[in-house]
Amino acid sequence: MGVIKLKNIRTFSYHGCLIEEGKIGSDYTVDLKIKTNLQKSAQTDHLLDTVDYVHLNKIVTEEMAIRSHLLEHVAKRINNRVLSEIEMIEKTTVWVSKINPPIGGDVETVTIKMTETRK
Repeated sequence: MGVIKLKNIRTFSYHGCLIEEGKIGSDYTVDLKIKTNLQKSAQTDHLLDTVDYVHLNKIVTEEMAIRSHLLEHVAKRINNRVLSEIEMIEKTTVWVSKINPPIGGDVETVTIKMTETRK
């Protein structure tokens, strides 16, 4: 097994339970880690033999553009889509972080981490 990780994908999105969050939006970061067999691509040096991280980034940015009330919902959608679109991935973990969440305190980020494994 091998790991590919995309760190600190930055988006401006409109997630949250408050009406204001859906109108004004806020900054988010996403980390995505996938587990897959990288032995063939390590030998062949061909993109078709590995997971294209451009595709992974596209999934994250497209799912982050769809408004949700909960970060858990966004994380679940990202993991499900990664597994459904890229068959060679065995496991995916996503961290979705809201920067400066409106929770009445000095909090840098709130982060949701979720993992899904191919069945």
